[in-house]
Amino acid sequence: SGQAQFKVVIKSLSPKELVRIHVPKPLDRNDGTFLIRYRMYESVNEGLKIEVLYGDEHVAQSPYILKGPIYHEYCECPEEDPQAWQETLSCPTKEPQIAKDFASFPSINLQQMLNEVPKRFGEERGAIVHYTILNNHIYRRPLGKYTDFKMFSDEILLSLARKVLLPDLEFYINLGDWPLEHRKVNETPGPLPIISWCGSLDSRDIILPTYDITHSTLEAMRGVTNDLLSIQGNTGPSWINKTEKAFFRGRDSREERLQLVQLAKENPQLLDAGITGYFFFQEKEKELGKAKLIGFFDFFKYKYQVNVDGTVAAYRYPYLMLGDSLVLKQDSPYYEHFYMALQPWKHYVPIKRNLADLLEKVQWAKENDEEAKRIAKEGQLTARDLLQPHRIYCYYYRVLQNYAERQSSKPEIRDGMELVPQPDDSTSICQCQGKRPSREEL
Repeated sequence: SGQAQFKVVIKSLSPKELVRIHVPKPLDRNDGTFLIRYRMYESVNEGLKIEVLYGDEHVAQSPYILKGPIYHEYCECPEEDPQAWQETLSCPTKEPQIAKDFASFPSINLQQMLNEVPKRFGEERGAIVHYTILNNHIYRRPLGKYTDFKMFSDEILLSLARKVLLPDLEFYINLGDWPLEHRKVNETPGPLPIISWCGSLDSRDIILPTYDITHSTLEAMRGVTNDLLSIQGNTGPSWINKTEKAFFRGRDSREERLQLVQLAKENPQLLDAGITGYFFFQEKEKELGKAKLIGFFDFFKYKYQVNVDGTVAAYRYPYLMLGDSLVLKQDSPYYEHFYMALQPWKHYVPIKRNLADLLEKVQWAKENDEEAKRIAKEGQLTARDLLQPHRIYCYYYRVLQNYAERQSSKPEIRDGMELVPQPDDSTSICQCQGKRPSREEL
């Protein structure tokens, strides 16, 4: 394998700056491309030198120079010019989903939100967290009982605030599964701009990348497995050696998933499907049986992957798209932030909500192998592009920016809010470069 001879060495440009850098082995994407991840435990001012070696020879333009300052993940040195930061990251100039989400909200009335959101969505069953960001500090108060997932919204907001100066804003994140705001735009009172991880055709929530995607992005930086990057180096056998069946494993969180198992029992030559845990339909376990858990990387031993909704959009969809199998996606009213960029028959094969045409679509794929392979590849390339770590940060920032511009009054730290602190242990020590002294220091 190419991996064996490939070596990547990353070191500080300046001999004066000694930093620890962890470089896991390259991820072979099996199409001639490799992903290199590295993690810095300290920051450098001068820059980094990246050598890509095959045997002892430099590859392509190696060594590569990254100009400093380069800060490690827990260093708090936000770029003060958000425009410059977005250009450095090559953030897209347009995000159609964001434009669509904000079309319903030409202006955002914070006082009205304060009066209505806690009453409408907080209360007993609530899973809402009320955030205010002022001077790049993050404050919040939970509204409702089910707010443990605030760890996920905290970690990505803190990570973003370490990288770029955030606008002052006051907003509400829904940590529950379902989108919340079902008022129509022309109703009185009109809809409120609640921020959620999953959207639906019949709601008005503003969508951010799911906690799964943001956590995976942060974990990829921390070098853990099963994230959006490591999946790309573990896509199983090449197309020609994959088993020619559609594959599904998952919990019983939607009726169609049970149907899938029934279909598989009747058509084992086309479909291998199993429920790994019964929670909603326990009475069905006897009849349908329980499947062994299987590692996600092993899904890609199969040529076709069935993506069926869970309670809402199935959050495995981005991972399936990053593999090199063909994704058969159930029609769904639910969507995540990036779905708008993906088109049926170009990036995936659509299947009806009730799965009525699933078997014929699998049959079609088997009979049209070249075309199936092409759709799978196109989907994979597009997903790689959409789900890169920097694209997630760009998207997040753009949502906050759009929201901030529409506020009709100044955000405030409300009663019951507490500061969400940045880490201040040894992992976060760093020297920000070229900082003008801040007001407090003068």
